[in-house]
Amino acid sequence: MLPTRVTLVEVGPRDGLQNEKEPVSTATKVELVQRLQAAGLREIEVTSYVSPKWVPQMADNADVMAGIERRAGVRYSVLTPNLKGFDAALASRPDEIVVFGAASEAFSQRNINCSIAESIERFRPVVEAAHRHGIKVRSAISCALGCPYQGEVTPDEVERVVRLMKDIGVDHCGVADTIGVGTPRRAQAALERALKHYPASEVSGHFHDTYGQALANIYAGLELGIHTFDASIAGLGGCPYAKGATGNVATEDVLFMLNGLGIETGISIDGLVDAAAYISGVLGRKPVSRSANALLAKRAGVGMKGAA
Repeated sequence: MLPTRVTLVEVGPRDGLQNEKEPVSTATKVELVQRLQAAGLREIEVTSYVSPKWVPQMADNADVMAGIERRAGVRYSVLTPNLKGFDAALASRPDEIVVFGAASEAFSQRNINCSIAESIERFRPVVEAAHRHGIKVRSAISCALGCPYQGEVTPDEVERVVRLMKDIGVDHCGVADTIGVGTPRRAQAALERALKHYPASEVSGHFHDTYGQALANIYAGLELGIHTFDASIAGLGGCPYAKGATGNVATEDVLFMLNGLGIETGISIDGLVDAAAYISGVLGRKPVSRSANALLAKRAGVGMKGAA
């Protein structure tokens, strides 16, 4: 039995755009969020409060948060890796904050120069401060299905971080296949470890499509009763550990599959395609999404003469 309704968390404005080499204007980011919520998305990861030295694309975080027209029923989340970031984000009134911890010790050491345990201790005061202000905390456990440095990541390693996140009071556990090497059974094995400590309503999947497995992994999550998944408009966001590879699964592709399964989302596929066409036009390239490209071609009246 698959869920009858699924929530898609749109991460394009933050996770999708953060690695763009050319600056994306504040006005464009605000317009993208407006288009996404107009399409029916109710969970949007807007920006991150990290040092502009490390992520210059997110330097306009406060301006973006101030510029969006907030809608009732939409939850706007931001990434805050430490207490300094949380304090900066607080004035923007986020509905939710996101913290990231790796399931791979090698990844943690290579990327943030500390152990997994040390990284969790950095999050502890962030979680406490968020809860004092009535703000929900969502975690993402990166490299849950594979690591660019150590290779395979076991379910036991994933569960260790799930426990650590639970122990410091994190409200929601996201399992992320950061480099997109996971396959359905492995995705289920990792998600099952999260389900031992969190209810299905507070577990989500974040799958990259590097090897073309993201939709299959999402379906595997649906089979476990998971009904929240991250996705990125137009497939924004490459995979920095696999040169030239795609990154986040495209929101339009996920929605097309869910529509075919008769699963409700409250999201308009036409509205998503409009948003995908908008941001892709600004960036000067086609969407990564196969669904967006097919539907845009259909709109343009591209024929199928001679097709097998």
